[in-house]
Amino acid sequence: LHEAIRWSLLAEGKRIRPALVIASGRAFGAADEQLVRTAAAIEMIHTFSLIHDDLPAMDDDDLRRGRQTCHKKFDEATAILAGDALLTLAFQTIADDESLEPSTRVRLISLIARASATPDGMVAGQQLDLDAEGSEAQIDDVEFIHQRKTGALIAASCVSGAVIADATDAEIRSVSDFGRRLGLLFQI
Repeated sequence: LHEAIRWSLLAEGKRIRPALVIASGRAFGAADEQLVRTAAAIEMIHTFSLIHDDLPAMDDDDLRRGRQTCHKKFDEATAILAGDALLTLAFQTIADDESLEPSTRVRLISLIARASATPDGMVAGQQLDLDAEGSEAQIDDVEFIHQRKTGALIAASCVSGAVIADATDAEIRSVSDFGRRLGLLFQI
């Protein structure tokens, strides 16, 4: 299981989500030491989503980032457990981050959980994407799906850095809007 987690998490990748946590936090004055664990946690969640997305029940991909997908390298059950472990470890990473005030940790956990699994989040976007397969989706439908599937976690990445830096509500709304638009652009 540990090998499967490392295989997926440490594979080549853009690491845009953790970079956005750090960039946003720095823009509002947070120290890197306060940002790095949340950045890592968001990458864990993203990696969990990729592992599950590659499974036969979804996209059934053989390759991810130029090498075998987790379920091809190991097996389906191990891939599912690796994804589950990464999701859980992500929230533990934030919960245990003593560089942040407890109230900030709770706020981050709530924010990232909403971006991951609510009707406006990544998991719901993936379901909508699966539901749309084989149909002629309109541009508004595609945008709706992508704002959730990709945009929600990218927006949460931007907002997380701002929250850690104690940005104002207006600043947080601005980086959230930026993140959602960037997520749509990234998916396109």
